[in-house]
Amino acid sequence: MSLSSTAHNLVVLASEGAEQHGGNHDSLNPYVTGGAAFIILMLMLWVTTRLNRDR
Repeated sequence: MSLSSTAHNLVVLASEGAEQHGGNHDSLNPYVTGGAAFIILMLMLWVTTRLNRDR
């Protein structure tokens, strides 16, 4: 089995799965997910800079 035929089979399998299940889940809003990730990363950055001060 060649790499191109394997990739083609994976694309066909993924497209069939998206058709059956409707693609995205309704509760996963990308703006909420991205905003939450941004807030968590900013909190981690703030904690890191507070703990990393030279005394």
